[in-house]
Amino acid sequence: MTEATQITDQETAPSVDELEREGDLAADYIEELLDIADLDGDIDITVKAGRAYLAVDSASDDLRVLSKPETVSALQELTRLAVQAKTGSFSRLILDVGGSRDARATELANLVDRAVERIEAGATSASLPPMSSYERKLVHDIVAERGYTSESEGEGRDRHTVIRRA
Repeated sequence: MTEATQITDQETAPSVDELEREGDLAADYIEELLDIADLDGDIDITVKAGRAYLAVDSASDDLRVLSKPETVSALQELTRLAVQAKTGSFSRLILDVGGSRDARATELANLVDRAVERIEAGATSASLPPMSSYERKLVHDIVAERGYTSESEGEGRDRHTVIRRA
């Protein structure tokens, strides 16, 4: 993200009320989807860091199929489009199904740890595989916690994170 894009995003950041409305619209969409699929799920909506977050959980094993990372990403995009159709504005909401985001954050932390080991062993840098902007943001935060620096490189689907010594 360029500095100009960051400034524009900050200037047009949605209010908490707008984010709560996004969350409600997204929850309605997900609830309809769960009803159609005859799946049980509880939806929790939170607002943090300028985004609406939806977490869908179930006491049963119903959500196992929907909690696969690729499926969650697809559902998130469909939910964002549904919200955009209602509000007329792009949505940056984050969807978590069955704890998949926490599981992916753990996988990313392990990926960063292996990359740091390569740097500790003498590599000047370590590139991670391409991933979504949200995952790259998580990686940048993890890398900073480990005392290293990182930056995103590449374009489109090839955009990835490169880690270096601080």
